[in-house]
Amino acid sequence: MTAPSIPDPSSGHVPGHLPTAASRPRPAATDAERRALASVLRLRILRLCLHDALTNKQLAGRLGRDPASVLHHVRTLLHQGFLRTEEPRPGPRGSTEVPYRATGKSWELDFGTPGADSGPGGTGPGTGDLLLRTFLDEVSEVPPAELNTSRMGLQLTSEHLDEFDARLRSLLEEFHQRGPDEGGRRFSVFVAVHPEPSAD
Repeated sequence: MTAPSIPDPSSGHVPGHLPTAASRPRPAATDAERRALASVLRLRILRLCLHDALTNKQLAGRLGRDPASVLHHVRTLLHQGFLRTEEPRPGPRGSTEVPYRATGKSWELDFGTPGADSGPGGTGPGTGDLLLRTFLDEVSEVPPAELNTSRMGLQLTSEHLDEFDARLRSLLEEFHQRGPDEGGRRFSVFVAVHPEPSAD
């Protein structure tokens, strides 16, 4: 199977999207870019800034974190090009606040093989583990009645697994290319395919 990239939540997709065979080649992420995204909190920041330009104070409030701590993560993402600043706007008591919006940059990068170490010096969290932890962190805030889930088992040859993978990726890419629906409700998608632990 083709090695996946970590899509930026700013792409409009859930992390875990794989480019289709017809997609143009994606440049490999640098070590600095990998480190910038090797954080559940940073991936959540990007998702929050997908449709809305948010200030550091707004991000801290939505994440339930200290603004100073969040600002460190925001600056890291900004420095690596995963966030951009928008026009400053008036804040309380005559202050000026800077809103941030996700750029979608990580959608264009190849982050290598799923599960491979992606942190500094090869000791950071694996791509798959990081995306799973981000998903679990986000979905914990969703009411169970609003969670649409499916689970199935398959027995496939390598050829048919590649076909299954490519068709899933093609569907995700199709909806990504459509862009957001005006007035539509926002959703997240997480896709995971793995060998059965009990399989020989």
